[in-house]
Amino acid sequence: MTPEDRFPGPELPQSGPHPQQDLDVLPYGSYFEPNPPSEYQNSPGEQSAGGPDATYSGYGGARYLEQHWPVSGHPIGQGPAYASFLAAERGGNQGQAPAQDDPPTIELGPPITEENPYATPYQPPPADPGPIGPLYVVGDVHGYLDELLAALHQQGLVDGEGHWSAGRSRVWFLGDFTDRGPDGIGVINLVMQLAAEAAAAGGYCRALMGNHELLFLGAHRYGDEPVQSTAGTASFRAAWLLNGGQQHDLERLEGHHISWLSRLPAIALEDGHLLLHSDTTAYLEFGDSIDEVNDAVHDLLADEGADEWWDAFRRFTKRFAFRGDGGPMAAGELLGTYGGHRVVHGHSPIPYLTGEANSDSGERPYVPGPYIYADELAVAMDGGVTMEGRLLVARLPVD
Repeated sequence: MTPEDRFPGPELPQSGPHPQQDLDVLPYGSYFEPNPPSEYQNSPGEQSAGGPDATYSGYGGARYLEQHWPVSGHPIGQGPAYASFLAAERGGNQGQAPAQDDPPTIELGPPITEENPYATPYQPPPADPGPIGPLYVVGDVHGYLDELLAALHQQGLVDGEGHWSAGRSRVWFLGDFTDRGPDGIGVINLVMQLAAEAAAAGGYCRALMGNHELLFLGAHRYGDEPVQSTAGTASFRAAWLLNGGQQHDLERLEGHHISWLSRLPAIALEDGHLLLHSDTTAYLEFGDSIDEVNDAVHDLLADEGADEWWDAFRRFTKRFAFRGDGGPMAAGELLGTYGGHRVVHGHSPIPYLTGEANSDSGERPYVPGPYIYADELAVAMDGGVTMEGRLLVARLPVD
């Protein structure tokens, strides 16, 4: 069976333009690349860190982004990607920095009440719901609501009206609901709705926290407040705008969205699959067990300040740990610590992992389905919807 047979994928709707660069960057114009641990580096005589087989560099690294989206002068940047974003937001005034009198935050929404549509009680699950259903994962959505609905419907997870239709099936979203695409809040609303409907049917729909959830919440909470980054002083709002932040999402953010997003876990284990958002070993810096990692992230979001939030965002923005010669060792370290036999992640688009993103053909990236790599220890699920690839929904295990 070919990948196309297993993940046939209809021509998904195009709900909006794809104007943003696809890999995350920090405010001074360079994608944050970690220094690889010595045990993961290439040994003498092997390909240098700039080659396509390197674990921490290559396609989409700092040099590539700086060539295509140069940033100089203002810490927010003056590159074409940022200028086009401002043009779309301001009706053509390219290159202008956000007005200083434009407040970067909004008031917290009301507490969850009976008027909150997602607090509406659903019928409890049946007393004898039957055997547990299959497990599905959903890659990065980034605000492309129409594409998400089409992909879920294709897999039989929702009906034609966008309501849960999968019984006791289990679904995990791998994070990054907002930014770059046209309707991030609509995506969050849908996932919250499906979580309630799935629970009523005896299944569940759950989600992980991605680096863009940290960025979105940080832009709301801290706005233009300076934070200390490795490149100098930055702010959450600057980074959020540079990475595709949509002002209309921030304006529609309400209290129940914030409460739900803030409680998302960072890591989970299902049927031997270690579910992560980011393809990084930075999770090891937060704890030696899944509970420790999730508790550490939740405690940070509840109590710590802007610099600590920024540091967490920076760590979860790392990528490419499972690519190259050191990839199987890095994936194995995570699996040995947290359990499972295979890592499943989003964050890094498959066209960058395979090298197709460096093609000069001008054609849409070819993404037949999830990408299995690192000696089959890792599965990538970000199909590159923001670069006109695919929004992937897959049943696990994938072969």
